[in-house]
Amino acid sequence: MAADKSRFVVSADWLQSELGAKDLRILDASFYLPAQKRNADAEYAGGHIPGAIRFDQDKIADHSTNLPHMVPSPELFAAEVGKLGISETDRIVVYDGPGLFASPRVWWLFHIVMGAPNVFVLDGGLDGWKAEGRPLETALPTFEPATFKPNFNGSRVVALDEMRDIVDSRSLQIADARSAGRFAAVEPEPREGMRSGHMPGAKSLPSGVFATNGKFKSLPELRETIEKAGIDLDKPVVTTCGSGITAAIITLALESLGHSGNKLYDGSWSEWGSRADTPIATGQD
Repeated sequence: MAADKSRFVVSADWLQSELGAKDLRILDASFYLPAQKRNADAEYAGGHIPGAIRFDQDKIADHSTNLPHMVPSPELFAAEVGKLGISETDRIVVYDGPGLFASPRVWWLFHIVMGAPNVFVLDGGLDGWKAEGRPLETALPTFEPATFKPNFNGSRVVALDEMRDIVDSRSLQIADARSAGRFAAVEPEPREGMRSGHMPGAKSLPSGVFATNGKFKSLPELRETIEKAGIDLDKPVVTTCGSGITAAIITLALESLGHSGNKLYDGSWSEWGSRADTPIATGQD
């Protein structure tokens, strides 16, 4: 791993050299919005990295809420990933199609929230893997059921009441991973019933600025990107986005730079923007 690269990101060369290792678990965590016009399950069935397990973020989730893919209880999470043959001691590599879209959310869920120590994101994703002509398979992998022992850290997950307090008090910096247009309320939200705009005091930090052709930027580039958005890396941050997925890209960048004073607002704009009692700002500031 290059010295100026995130310690949480692994290359396709490295992953291909490790295929078949007993302690390696590869997760296909692809997830797409309707506008992307891609079907994650169909793409997985059509060809995935050898040994990759399909990880559906909407299935392994808290179903007591109508919000999408919310963090499940540690007990539910442990039971479901144990059925997939995943232990907290495994080396876990997560990928998605484009490279850095949905995979950081699963990295965050396993590593930051549930405490698995060795969790990584594949640089370049499946699109990059395919473009380089690397091996694929269509067979479904099977692993013996395992025991996953979570080391749950609920303090890194922000719920609505805490987010209200953060907005009111300005106690944490807020980094919003949605597009600049959605942030400023000049583009409509992709989900029906959402108001447009952003939380008062938030900074716009679109998730797409952290990668080039699906490859995560270097540490100096990540630092420059975050600081240019007006985020002080010496102060705590809460990340947010449309539904809690791409917020984790900012989290991955922060953690890569050694910034551990961060949290993620799980309900994100799906929750905040759908309510009539939450304050909203428009424009670039």
